[in-house]
Amino acid sequence: MTDSKYFTTTKKGEIFELKSELNSDKKEKKREAVKKVIASMTVGKDVSALFPDVVNCMQTDNLELKKLVYLYLMNYAKSNPDMAIMAVNTFVKDCEDPNPLIRALAVRTMGCIRVEKITEYLCEPLRKCLRDEDPYVRKTAAVCVAKLYDINAQLVDDQGFLEQLKELLSDSNPMVVANAVAALSEMNEASITGSPLIEMNSQTINKLLTALNECTEWGQVFILDSLANYSPKDDREAQSICERITPRLAHANAAVVLSAIKVLMKLMEMLPTDSDFVTTLTKKLAPPLVTLLSTEPEVQYVALRNINLIVQKRPDILKHEMKVFFVKYNDPIYVKLEKLDIMIRLASQANIAQVLSELKEYATEVDVDFVRKAVRAIGRCAIKVEQSAERCVSTLLDLIQTKVNYVVQEAIVVIKDIFRKYPNKYESIISLLCENLDTLDEPEARASMIWIIGEYAERIDNADELLESFLEGFHDENTQVQLQLLTAIVKLFLKRPTDTQELVQQVLSLATQDSDNPDLRDRGFIYWRLLSTDPGAAKDVVLAEKPLISEETDLLEPTLLDELVCHISSLASVYHKPPNAFVEGRPGLRKSLPARNENASASNVTQAAVIPAPQESLIGDLLSMDLTTPAVIPTSVQPPSVDLLASGLDSLLTTSDLPAASSSNTGLLGDIFGFTPTPVSYSPPKQLWLPSENGKGLEIMGTFSRKNGQISMDMTLKNKAMQPMSGFAIQLNKNSFGLTPARPLQVLNPLLPTASYETSLSLATTGLVQRMEPITNLQVAIKNNIDVLYFACIIPMNVFFIEDGQMDKRVFLKTWKDIPAENEVQFTLKNVLCNTEAIVLKMSQNNVFTIAKRHVEGQDMLYQSLKLTNGNWVLNELKIQPGNPNITLSLKLLAMEVAQGVFQAYDAILHS
Repeated sequence: MTDSKYFTTTKKGEIFELKSELNSDKKEKKREAVKKVIASMTVGKDVSALFPDVVNCMQTDNLELKKLVYLYLMNYAKSNPDMAIMAVNTFVKDCEDPNPLIRALAVRTMGCIRVEKITEYLCEPLRKCLRDEDPYVRKTAAVCVAKLYDINAQLVDDQGFLEQLKELLSDSNPMVVANAVAALSEMNEASITGSPLIEMNSQTINKLLTALNECTEWGQVFILDSLANYSPKDDREAQSICERITPRLAHANAAVVLSAIKVLMKLMEMLPTDSDFVTTLTKKLAPPLVTLLSTEPEVQYVALRNINLIVQKRPDILKHEMKVFFVKYNDPIYVKLEKLDIMIRLASQANIAQVLSELKEYATEVDVDFVRKAVRAIGRCAIKVEQSAERCVSTLLDLIQTKVNYVVQEAIVVIKDIFRKYPNKYESIISLLCENLDTLDEPEARASMIWIIGEYAERIDNADELLESFLEGFHDENTQVQLQLLTAIVKLFLKRPTDTQELVQQVLSLATQDSDNPDLRDRGFIYWRLLSTDPGAAKDVVLAEKPLISEETDLLEPTLLDELVCHISSLASVYHKPPNAFVEGRPGLRKSLPARNENASASNVTQAAVIPAPQESLIGDLLSMDLTTPAVIPTSVQPPSVDLLASGLDSLLTTSDLPAASSSNTGLLGDIFGFTPTPVSYSPPKQLWLPSENGKGLEIMGTFSRKNGQISMDMTLKNKAMQPMSGFAIQLNKNSFGLTPARPLQVLNPLLPTASYETSLSLATTGLVQRMEPITNLQVAIKNNIDVLYFACIIPMNVFFIEDGQMDKRVFLKTWKDIPAENEVQFTLKNVLCNTEAIVLKMSQNNVFTIAKRHVEGQDMLYQSLKLTNGNWVLNELKIQPGNPNITLSLKLLAMEVAQGVFQAYDAILHS
C-alpha cells in the first residue's frame, strides 16, 4: 500500500493517539506516526501541539525518519521558538555525523528555520560545514549562508561567513562554486546598500569560467548571471570572456542560452563595433536564438520577448533570419502577435516584398485581433521603409476593397499615419476612403477619417457636409472623436471661412457650453479666443506644419532598453519593465550597459560612472528644449480689422468676459475670465501633536507650511484644564535641518479653560544640526505656568524646498551626469489623477521646478529640480503614461537620506 493511506483518515481524538505512537518504543510505529503527522500538516491541520513529541524523534539513525522530523521542524519552529531551541543540540550533533547526507540535511534545515533566537547557536555548525570534506555538504552550507543573511545580515558579516563564501568560489567542485555564486547573488539582491558584498576580480572570474564547463545547467545560469555583473578591465579581457562563454550557446537548456546571450550582449558593448571579433560573434548569436523558436509555445513566447529586445539593440544579429518569424497556422495568438512585432522590426528594403506578401495573407485570417495587427503592421512597414510605401498603400487599398468592416477601419487608421509621413503624395486615394465613411463605427477609425477630412479640406468639395454628418451625434461620440471633430471643423473654417461660419459656431458652442469634458471645453475656448482676436495667429497655430512621424516611435526608450538587456532571461525581459516596476520592496537601483569603447587600440575600457551612452543622448536633448514663456501680445496691438466670427458668438460670451490680450502670463483661463490665480503651496492637515492627557490639559494640533519663503509652524492650542494657562514659551531640540524659532511664541495670555488659540510660529534654519531618525523628526518642548511639556512631530519635506531651486538646463545636465549611478533611486507614485500640465503646476507651486519635458514612447517625461534649505540639490525624472494613474519617480541626489522624504512630499502634493 502507498503512503496515500496517511491522507485518508478523519478520526477524532487523533492528536492523542499520535502523541502515544510518537512516544512508542517501536521504531516502525514511531516512523508511521511521524508520517501521519506530516500528512495532517500537509492538508492544513494544526499539529503544533505535538512539537515536543516530534522533536524527541530526532534522535534516530533512520534517514527517512530524520527527514520527516526536520520537515516538521521547518514548518512549526517559528510558532514555537522556545521549543525549537530543544533541537539545537541535535543539529550540532548531526552536523558531525559520519554520513554526509545527514550533515547536509542538518545544515539545510538550520537555514530554513527562521527563528532569530537560535541562529547564533547554529553559527559554529555552519562554519564547520562550509569547510566540510564532502562537496555535497559544502554546497548545501553555501545556500544556508544566504538564508541566514536574510534573517540576520549583521550576524553573517560578524561571523566571517562572507569570507568563507569567497573562498568557496575557488573550490575544486564546480557545484560548490555555483552554489556560492548563487548565494552571493541572492545576498547582493537583499543588501540594503545595493553595493556588491564581494568585488569580483580577474582571478575569481577565471575560476568561475573554469567551473562553468562542469556544473549543472542551473549552476551555469547562476555563474553566467554573476558574470553579467562583472566589468572587464579592458577589451582584451572582455574578448577572452566572450570566447569562453560562446560554447554555452549550444546548450540544450533555454535558460543557459539566454543567460549566455545576456553576458555576450553586455560585453559586446565594450568592444569596437567594427572589429572582426564582434562581426563573428554577431553571426554566432543567430542560430541559438532561431533554435529556441522550435520549442513549445510557452518557451517560444519567452524567447520572442527576449528577441524583441535583442533586435531593438542589435538588429544585425537576425537580419537574415526573417523566415523563422513567419507565423504558422497552429501558433497560439500570443506567439503570432509577438512574431508580427519582430517581423516589422526586421523589415528592410531587402526583404520588404517578402514581408508584405506574408502580411497580406495574415489580413485574410479568421482571428480578428491578429488581422487588425497585420493591417497595422503594413502601415508600420510603409513608415519604416520609404521605398515600400507605394506598395504598402496599394496593399491597403486592396484590403479596403474587401469591405470587411474591421479591416477597412484599421486600414484607415494606418493610412492617416502614412499621410503624415509622406505629405502630398498619396492624397489621390481620399475619395476612396470617403466612400467607406458610413461603415466606420470604432472611435479611432472615425477620428482618423475626420483628421483626413480636416487636413485635406481644400481637396474635398463636400468636406463641410461630411463633417456636419459627424456633428449630428456629437454628444454620443467618444472624446477622441469629439476633439478631432472640433479641430477639423476649425481647420475647415480657416481654409474656407465664407461658407463654414455657421458650422464652426455650432461646434464651438457644443464644445464650450454643452460639454462636461474639461479637455474639450478648454480646447474650444482656446480656438474661440484665437479666432476672435487674431485669425492670423489661429492659422499659424492650427494649420502649422506637422512633424513627420518617425518609425522609431514604437521602440523602447534607450535607457530602459539598456536596462532590460541587462535583465535578459529574467521576468523583466518578458514584461519589458524594470524589476522595481513589479517587484514589491525591491531597491530602486538600475543596471545599465557599459559605455561603448570606439577606440580599438585603447588599453582600457572604463565603465560609465553615471549615465550610459544612450541616456547621455536622451538627457542631452534637454539642452535643445525651450521652456521660455511664449511671447505675449502687448495691449497696444490693434484688434484685426476683420473678425471672421463677426458677432455670432457674442451672445455666448460677452467681451467683458474676454478681455483683450493681457500682458500677464497666468495662462489662458485667467486670460479669458479675468482673474489671476494665486499659487498655493501644499500644507498637510493639522494633526494631534500633544493630547490633553499628556499635556496636563493642554492639547496641541499642528502642521507645517511654507509662506513667503519662510517655514511656519501652524498650531491650535486648546486649554482643556480647569485653570488658566499663561507664560507660553517654545524650544526646539537640535534637528536635521537646523530649525529654530525665528521669534517668540505668541499665545493669548492667559488662555482660559475651554478656550483655543490659533498661532503661527516662523522658523529659521540657523540652529544647531543633528541627524535625526527619521530625518524629518522634530522634538519640541513647550513651557507654560503649569509645566514643561514635550512632544515630537514629523515635518513634511516639501517645506524645506526653497524658492531658488530652478537649475539652468546645462547645469542640470552636468549635475545629472556627475551624480553616481548608485545615487539614483526609483519610486512609484500610485493613483495620481493629474495630467502632465497639472503636475507641473502643482509642483511649481511647491518650489519644484520643471527644467524640461519630453514625449517618448507614448509617455511624458518631466525633468525637475529642487533645492533644500541646507543647500542640497535633488534632480527628479517623472515618467507619466496617459491613462495610467501610476507614475515612476526617479531621484538623483547626493544626500540619499532625504530620498524617502522627497518621495513622500511628491506623493502628498500630487494627491492633494
